[in-house]
Amino acid sequence: MADANSNGDAHAVSAHPQAKPGYGKRSAPDQHRRTAEDFAHLPPREASIAAFIDRLPEGAAMDAKTLAAHLPSYGQAACLTALRRLSAAGHLRRVRERIKGDGGSTHWVTRTYFSRTARDDAWWADLQAGDVPKPPVQPQSPSQPAAKPPRSQAYEALALAGRMDPRMTLSAKDCAALEPLAEEWLARGSTPADVARELTAGLPPEVHHATALARRRLRDKLPPERPTQPPGRTLRILECTVCRLPGRPEALPGGLCRDCRGEPAPYVPEAVPATEIHRRAAAIRVNLRTPTRTRA
Repeated sequence: MADANSNGDAHAVSAHPQAKPGYGKRSAPDQHRRTAEDFAHLPPREASIAAFIDRLPEGAAMDAKTLAAHLPSYGQAACLTALRRLSAAGHLRRVRERIKGDGGSTHWVTRTYFSRTARDDAWWADLQAGDVPKPPVQPQSPSQPAAKPPRSQAYEALALAGRMDPRMTLSAKDCAALEPLAEEWLARGSTPADVARELTAGLPPEVHHATALARRRLRDKLPPERPTQPPGRTLRILECTVCRLPGRPEALPGGLCRDCRGEPAPYVPEAVPATEIHRRAAAIRVNLRTPTRTRA
């Protein structure tokens, strides 16, 4: 497995561009905690690209062209193949979603849901339907230490600010203390990347107290509350990871359409030409009008 924590990859993550608003990476819900063995079951190239994607912030561009531009070890074709294999392995799906704009009009966006925890087709179908079941809670052995809860997106947003600009590096204690303020940003529609950008934009040459500055910006620049919307599920349609062909979950096993899976098209009998149909129908009508002769 390629070293997913190399300095080159870390720089690529911090410089990675965001997709258009509403598009790009979305982290799948209910994932396991990040470990060094998350992608050990994948080939080295796919494992390296998966580890890179896993560290990208919400809303990051995830198309093969953008990945290739920020992963110099792999070309665009290699990245596209890796995305196809990650989809088949249950780590990602492309989903077309209908969302409401600021003026109340609706439009469609394409989001790429990524899960470091591999999921089967049934789980992704539930996500598409807007009904993702919670994973069962595993009993904890008394002899085992209690597992640490996964870090929230608010915590990740605060930690991301320090990676984007070292002047805003926060300690783990600082991130935990500021987490409620960052959570309010996320509740009002901001992404973790939005929070990190606000914390790092227009900094003075020297920042003497990053925690105090982050707290003041989180409070003073808090966006307005989103207007209340009537309850309802988001309309989602799965797309083929490679060619973007929309389809029902059962038609896209592994997130891939039949052609992208390399399966032959089903046999369809050749249609009878319309002229032949008319000729046969005319012959039947003639036979029906012709009286049957009986022997004397």
